[in-house]
Amino acid sequence: MDVLSDVLRTIRLEGALFLHAEFGEPWCVDAPPSAMMAPALQAGADPLAICHLVAEGRCWARLPDGEAISLQAGDVLVLPHGDAHLVGSGPRHAPLSLEHVVQLHVPDLNGKCYGGRGERTSLICGWFSYERAIAHPLIAALPAIFRSPLGGTTSATWIQASARHALQEAAAGEAGAKAIGAKVAEMLFVESLRRYIQTLPEPDTGWLAGLRDPLIGRALGLLHAEPARAWTVSTLADAVHVSRSVFAERFQTMLQVPPMQYLKHWRLALAARLLRDGRESITRVCDAVGYGSETAFNRAFRKEFGQAPGQWRRARDAPASRPRSTPLSTNVP
Repeated sequence: MDVLSDVLRTIRLEGALFLHAEFGEPWCVDAPPSAMMAPALQAGADPLAICHLVAEGRCWARLPDGEAISLQAGDVLVLPHGDAHLVGSGPRHAPLSLEHVVQLHVPDLNGKCYGGRGERTSLICGWFSYERAIAHPLIAALPAIFRSPLGGTTSATWIQASARHALQEAAAGEAGAKAIGAKVAEMLFVESLRRYIQTLPEPDTGWLAGLRDPLIGRALGLLHAEPARAWTVSTLADAVHVSRSVFAERFQTMLQVPPMQYLKHWRLALAARLLRDGRESITRVCDAVGYGSETAFNRAFRKEFGQAPGQWRRARDAPASRPRSTPLSTNVP
């Protein structure tokens, strides 16, 4: 079972490219939290994750109170929770807010130039939204900011080529260009996640490290492949060929939750997705995620989401109030 793909399907990932720009040294931009940019990027969207691909050149980035991260061509900077951040040609340059100098109407994919006349850096930026009403182990495991080094990998060439193709299609106003850009942006995000997981240090713990662990990775694959099965700690331990005590201790150490608690949260996340996406009866949803009793399912769902399943479904179905898209005021020296 491809656990990462299973979770990505559940988070309802959507994305798009929104900026292609070239910067000349010296330059430094103070980017606001994505919640401030969301109305200009996607009307009615939750706060968005942000992704910056360094297509050419080099730069650095950091959170306002964090350490500088050096980036070079082929690197992707990911901010899964949309935090405010600084990005520029050097950590000593004074940043300018995105509220001065030029009015940038996003999306802008035509390749604008900003900054000085020094060494050039080309950035391709994308945004991503995902279902925030459901707790997901993937999103919870991601740090506020991380670098994913795609340069030198087999995927780097085709990702950059795909991104450039999407930009050319958008600039030319070709039919379907928006759909192509969305797929490229989502592909960039997923490939960045894959590379980040591969580069985690060996002794690391957490859900992402668990995917890579031979024992826990197999157990997660089983749980995600058959979430409705009547799993116990003993049957999972038998399935991965270790003792019950070894398995339970390893799972708890790696994921910080017991196996059955993880399964419970995942079943409820699946139930929330089924209620959101389909018209199956609550009884069928209950059966699909392994609850033998609808009463027990209702009680567990209410505890997890603060609403009964029927209330949760109606709340998701209600038309959201969507603000009008507005231009983003952008300042780059």
